[in-house]
Amino acid sequence: MIKKTLVAVSAVALGAGTLSACGGDGASADDGTITMGFAQVGAESGWRTANSASIQDSAEEAGIDLKFTDAQQKQENQIKAIRSYIQQDVDVISFSPVVETGWDAVLQEAKRAGIPVILTDRAVDTEDESLYVSFLGSDFVAEGEKAGQWLVDNAGDMDVDGDGDINVVELQGTTGAAPAIDRKEGFESVIASDPSISIGASQTGDFTRDGGKQVMEAFLQSEDGIDVVYAHNDDMGLGAIEAIEAAGLVPGEDIKIITIDAVKDGMTALADGKINYIVECNPLLGPQLMDLAQKVIDGEEVPRRVVTEETTFTQEQAAEALPTRQY
Repeated sequence: MIKKTLVAVSAVALGAGTLSACGGDGASADDGTITMGFAQVGAESGWRTANSASIQDSAEEAGIDLKFTDAQQKQENQIKAIRSYIQQDVDVISFSPVVETGWDAVLQEAKRAGIPVILTDRAVDTEDESLYVSFLGSDFVAEGEKAGQWLVDNAGDMDVDGDGDINVVELQGTTGAAPAIDRKEGFESVIASDPSISIGASQTGDFTRDGGKQVMEAFLQSEDGIDVVYAHNDDMGLGAIEAIEAAGLVPGEDIKIITIDAVKDGMTALADGKINYIVECNPLLGPQLMDLAQKVIDGEEVPRRVVTEETTFTQEQAAEALPTRQY
């Protein structure tokens, strides 16, 4: 099993014994144009919409012929799309896996066809590291750690009901997805240092606003003394805000909220004080992806792991960043 490491792995050559650095015999063999097949998770959130736009716009700017598929959050749709790209003999395949497991067979097919694969945003769980040439995306464990560290650092202000304990409810991302697994792991590893903090309830909201609202409504019915909501993305946090307000409570005051993403709607809620802290997850991966694809096709060495640079935001920082926010 590949370790979800926090540090970029050193560069490796894309030579014999792994995948062909020259890709398939697609369009680039004829006129120099690179053809990329990209299988997107879906359009489940503002983050994903911005991510798709970045990939599409960057491909156009780079002169790359992009074949784009929306998998509607279903692994079977992504596998079908990847097999279609293999049949079309594209030069490079990229995708953001819906879940971590179950990819070996289709990636073996791409490898046999000599088509290199670049993972974006999310990792796969496989023992065969030769099935992809690089993984570009965030460090989700570190994101969870940042969220947990802010909670620990501000624990004195988090005990809203004054009972001495900080009761956290967690809105998880899609079950089996890398960001959901890692953000939970990172958060829990840090809050373990403070015995007053505990997760009273945890349930998936599938990274959607409606999912976050529905789960939060259920938590408000079943959980007493909720102090903090930890949402794995902004959209679920925004859904939780709707549920909290509908219950006659004040988000950001009666119940503190921590989210991950930093999309414009989330940042607006943070600036307004309805969210208390956001850990950034940058969706604008398009330029880096196109650069990686060009290097792979040219036979250059690329890092096995490329970690995107990201920050965190308080209410004041969100207000300052919003006017120039790109997503």
